[in-house]
Amino acid sequence: MKIKSALLSTVAAASGLFAIGATANAATVTVKAGDTVSKIARTHQTTISAIEKANHLKNVNLIFVGQKLSVNHQAAVSASSTTTPANTATPSTTTQNQSATTTQNNQAQASTTTTASNTTGADGSAKAWIANKESGGSYSARNGQYIGKYQLSAGYLNGDYSAANQERVANNYVNSRYGSWSAAKAHWESTGWY
Repeated sequence: MKIKSALLSTVAAASGLFAIGATANAATVTVKAGDTVSKIARTHQTTISAIEKANHLKNVNLIFVGQKLSVNHQAAVSASSTTTPANTATPSTTTQNQSATTTQNNQAQASTTTTASNTTGADGSAKAWIANKESGGSYSARNGQYIGKYQLSAGYLNGDYSAANQERVANNYVNSRYGSWSAAKAHWESTGWY
């Protein structure tokens, strides 16, 4: 009886250690090409804000391949509960926060939908890789005269900085200059630009 008890205690302790190890591994993710904070948040059922706070990100639109991000679900819950009272302080703050979140979600959805419908396979992967290198996948990124997810010259966009126009212009530019996103990626890898 004592042996059986000891054996059961050992198995229970070992399974507890295994569960702790699994939880620790699940709480961290390594950024891959094409990842965005929005995509990681959706995949791990947390929020952009929770990831931003857990990782002390200064710019949620700028993450790097190989970067380790904490996506701990409990951090997301506590971040959400600490954010909620601050958002209810004034109606205008709440409206601004909701508008920013809605815009961010719409941009992420537009990115996913447009990318999926225009490019597939190796070209889709190359397109996501370039977007990540150029802007971290953000439609609102700016660098001087270069604007958006693919850092296109403002002249190419003709004042229309919408996600749909950025996707359309980027596809036209890449197709006319390189013939494919894979060829554009190869050029980027050899020169640092496309």
